Amino acid sequence: MKNIVVLVSGGGTNLQALLDAQDRGEITNGRITCVISSNPKAYALTRADNHGVPHEVIRRRDFTEFEAYDSALTDLVRSKNADLVVLAGFMTILGSQFIKSFENRIINIHPALIPSFCGEGYYGLRVHEEALKRGVKVTGATAHFVNEVCDGGPIILQKAVEIKNGDTPETLQKRVMEQAEWKILPKAVDLFCNDKIKIIGSTTEITE
Repeated sequence: MKNIVVLVSGGGTNLQALLDAQDRGEITNGRITCVISSNPKAYALTRADNHGVPHEVIRRRDFTEFEAYDSALTDLVRSKNADLVVLAGFMTILGSQFIKSFENRIINIHPALIPSFCGEGYYGLRVHEEALKRGVKVTGATAHFVNEVCDGGPIILQKAVEIKNGDTPETLQKRVMEQAEWKILPKAVDLFCNDKIKIIGSTTEITE
């Protein structure tokens, strides 16, 4: 049984999707053992409490140097014996020490079909604003491993979502979450926990 540590900063809707999937038995051979937040007021911590999941808070502002924060976060997650780290709306930059310490063991969910609308600065509503501005007809979400290139790690799963006439960034964000993010993130976690993801260079091969 693999230990899953989830990093959060806000409302925790993707955390809730993971917890619900776990409750339904859709995440096998793994269990969420800790939630770590960069924000002590994050509603995600209430979601963790409601499921009896222990949680911790570590704030970037409490460290003068980024390297000290990076080291402290790395040590904290190591202390939880994390086999897998999931970024579920974690809004603080990860440092090289953390990424190297958990190489090929960090999964993120991005609200677009990478390599479209991704990279530095592309998060939250901005992703959907740019998709609508560009006039694409299909968007979606991507579950991927994290490396030192922003949104550049090997892709695990993607799911497309149709853009409709009259969409706003808010309505599109909601539909992408409901139809894509909340479905493929738990699936990617389950695949990882069952050793069904093989990384080949910058790509992955999924075995079912």
